Amino acid sequence: MYTQPGRRYKRQACGISFLLLVILYFSLSVSPVCAQDPPYLQEVLASALSQQLHQDPYWHILLHYQHGLSGIVSLIDDPAFFLAEDGKTNPKAELLATIRAFFNSGNDEENSSACRFVARYEWLKGKLNFDPARLGIQECRSFMDLLDKLAPKSVTLVFPMAHLNSPASMFGHTLLIIETADKSTLLAYSVSYSAVTQETMGPLFAVKSLFGLYPGYFAVLPYYTKLQQYSDVDHRDIWEYSLNLTDKEIRRMLLHIRELDSIASEYYFFSENCSYLLFFLLEAARPSLNLTDQFHAWMIPLDSIRMIEYQGLITGASHRPSRTTKIRHLASRTPEEGRTTAIAMARTDIPGDPFADKAFSETEKMKTCELAGEYLQYLYTKDKISEKTYQKRFLKILQQRSTLGRPQEETLYRISAPAQPIEGHGSNRFAIGAGFNRGEFFEEFRLRPAYHHLMDSDDGYVEGAQLIFCDIALRHYPRDNKLSLESLDLIDIFSLCPRDSFFHPISWKVKTGLTRRSKDDDHDRLVYQINPGGGMAFKNNIAGILYMMMETDLALSGALEGKYTAGIGGSAGIIKSPASFWKLHVSAKKMYYGFEEHFSTFEATMQQTIAIDSSQSISFDVSRHKTRDFNRTQVKILWNMFF
Repeated sequence: MYTQPGRRYKRQACGISFLLLVILYFSLSVSPVCAQDPPYLQEVLASALSQQLHQDPYWHILLHYQHGLSGIVSLIDDPAFFLAEDGKTNPKAELLATIRAFFNSGNDEENSSACRFVARYEWLKGKLNFDPARLGIQECRSFMDLLDKLAPKSVTLVFPMAHLNSPASMFGHTLLIIETADKSTLLAYSVSYSAVTQETMGPLFAVKSLFGLYPGYFAVLPYYTKLQQYSDVDHRDIWEYSLNLTDKEIRRMLLHIRELDSIASEYYFFSENCSYLLFFLLEAARPSLNLTDQFHAWMIPLDSIRMIEYQGLITGASHRPSRTTKIRHLASRTPEEGRTTAIAMARTDIPGDPFADKAFSETEKMKTCELAGEYLQYLYTKDKISEKTYQKRFLKILQQRSTLGRPQEETLYRISAPAQPIEGHGSNRFAIGAGFNRGEFFEEFRLRPAYHHLMDSDDGYVEGAQLIFCDIALRHYPRDNKLSLESLDLIDIFSLCPRDSFFHPISWKVKTGLTRRSKDDDHDRLVYQINPGGGMAFKNNIAGILYMMMETDLALSGALEGKYTAGIGGSAGIIKSPASFWKLHVSAKKMYYGFEEHFSTFEATMQQTIAIDSSQSISFDVSRHKTRDFNRTQVKILWNMFF
């Protein structure tokens, strides 16, 4: 690492008085062009200062500088990324230290500063038009030769969709893939930023990542290897968005990726995450983009894709269905007896011809073999069967399939792409409405920073998945002319994963935050609630999604007897979309409370949502709540605006 010279050296080498040195230190925080610098280096340094290159936006992109409350600061936290002692907060010091480091690179190309910081070198060489031979710089020839050999031709933005059972992937994930002219997408290289941790406890990961307690690194891996890293990839559809970057822009991006190799930054789940850090790569490729400056304190992967689309980078989209999607699609096209046979072929060793005693047509046999093969691969990737068993059964399925020829109806195997994620509603929502509670009129205002409610349109989102953070509701009762907090849902997650013959997932929920509860006087009190639950869900084309859950509930408040209540009970509901724009949810919940207070509650709710378009909807809720001897009916209508 190269640091700026000490004060004694400056005084002797530059003839500057101690007082002037102090003034320069605090005003410039960078060593000036010194007389003992070689003449040509002095010329280059002077040119850099006269052009004010330390203020150039591209220099700030390469160093990941941002304007914070205390001034300019880089989002990179690794000291190895900086050549000046105060380079993290001083662009000028880092600029001059970088140029000096290039001059002192020596003869070792691989370890030279010009090769380690190749993007900086390329940019400064273009701006200063210096002669590498006169500076004695060892250019990064080996890396340049590698780029020429790889011949990168295109970049694709990849979005594995949200998966609620993985805390790190609740909102989805974004990464880039670099494709060459003569290779398929799967053989391309992926570039991604993520937290590095061995943490297996989901809640602990979520909490620690909120406060930047994990290091984050960029990783370059073959795309197929990256897909294998997703332990839940079989459940996540993937969208791939082509970007219109030129060869020159792709080259600049790769030079910057080289600089970020093995460099750590603090990973923050909602801010400095996988999506936001990719913005710097895109801006390194095309400096005219305006991505990083738009960000404030909240970055969701889906929103980052919308921002990239708004900048005109996206030229096309393709859908890569997960194995789960493939299996369910094939199962929907296969008769019930064929589905049963496919499961048997994948799970057991069937002697002889599996279709010997079945009156299957050739097409039905084809569907059954295709379904059995996909399901067998799923079981193997999930470690449900051994490799030896997998190979034996898969070979038999392939042999059986090879005797059946080609299908006459290829469309039976083609999965229609669903609505694109960027075509769905915005992740932020503001709602305004009114209603009656116990016959008393109220006005309600709601703000939800993220992300998706069960009653929102599923276009572009995962059906049956609800993920809400920090949904705040305020109510105004005209009779009292008082505005009060009605609820604050810090976390409200609902994961309805339908079960069928092939998959047996557990559905679950967790909700925590502030809400209002009725007491003996039938007046509402604000309490802190923790409400987890688990159960099963099923999907029927006629009835929709049906679910049943066992739940527990803990409420904490000074207004309660003993300061808390705890209970157990259950809930059930049906979610149905009678039309593409209309969603209906009917549910009931019964809870029994003991410990400090002994009572029970029952609540029946009907919710309806009419989607006007992707940016707005109307919701209408009716609920009947019984606590002890008090009954409460509430009716509410809201106009929801997404952005």
